[in-house]
Amino acid sequence: MSFLNTFLAELRKTVNLPASGLAAAGTLIGSAGITVLNAFGARAALDSGVQGSRAFQSAFETGYAAVPLGTVGAVVIGVVAISSEYAANSPDAGGGRQITATLTASPHRVRLLAAKALSVLLLVIATAAVTIPACVALAGLIIGGASGGAVGWDEAVARSAGAGLYWALTALLALAVTVLTRSGIIPLVVLVSNSSLVSFSLLLTHVTPLAHWLPDMAGRRLFGGLSTVEGGLDVLPGALVMAAWTVGLLTVACVVFSRRDA
Repeated sequence: MSFLNTFLAELRKTVNLPASGLAAAGTLIGSAGITVLNAFGARAALDSGVQGSRAFQSAFETGYAAVPLGTVGAVVIGVVAISSEYAANSPDAGGGRQITATLTASPHRVRLLAAKALSVLLLVIATAAVTIPACVALAGLIIGGASGGAVGWDEAVARSAGAGLYWALTALLALAVTVLTRSGIIPLVVLVSNSSLVSFSLLLTHVTPLAHWLPDMAGRRLFGGLSTVEGGLDVLPGALVMAAWTVGLLTVACVVFSRRDA
């Protein structure tokens, strides 16, 4: 089977996974919900004349504030793309695992993993390309032209692309970790918690400055003005470090995936 055929098969498989669809939809709906709350709060503050900083942000800033939520969706997509292969089927279907059939159809394991990574990458980028503009447009509809501090087109595109890149790299990191663990539970618990509840990497920065070189901390400035943590790497060095972590872990995952039993 050629790489193109393998990729198309894996893309269909990833898109049709219920968890992938829920993650993408949850990212869009959840981000839109947060945007609506923020935008109506800003609109009310503007109408009452309250000179609060949030009220007089641009519509872009109000919509963009919901963007970090997409990191959770990216983690879920990256994890389930590979963990679904190791989940046991129902007894009616023989109780086996999908990975056996997948490797029978695509025995070249490096090609298979590359196809999975590319399918995850495209799905996450597509989710970002829909979610971020939708949130900004929604904030603009609610707030109108009364807000201040308009963000230029170039800056808006650059920051949106940075957020999308962060989501994409996070998804690929999640995929690589899942390949190594052969289970979705550990990556989901650790990575989702780190992205939404308590950032273990952030806590480590209070212990050692080396924690700023961890992938999530290194790439955090891709979100632009949303990063409030002092110190650490600038945007470009941070993006390169996060990308290096991604490439390194994917390389290790390829080696392990190629050498061990299914």
